[in-house]
Amino acid sequence: MASNLHVRNLDDELITRLKRRAARHGRSAEAEHREILRQALASEAETSFEALASELRKLTKHRSHTPSEILLREGRDER
Repeated sequence: MASNLHVRNLDDELITRLKRRAARHGRSAEAEHREILRQALASEAETSFEALASELRKLTKHRSHTPSEILLREGRDER
């Protein structure tokens, strides 16, 4: 699915540098935008749900937890 991204309030100097870079690579400024974003995000590793859940368990392991059935019962009793 293709989507559009609009970036506002860029400095004129930044735009000039982007256009020069695009020209050096033989691309349009728009194609250069896409390539810069692709490269920047390609180096970021996607974190798995399991890794996120493990990290959350580590962060909260010393906290006291109320079992969900107690929270549900309390919620019902408040009605």
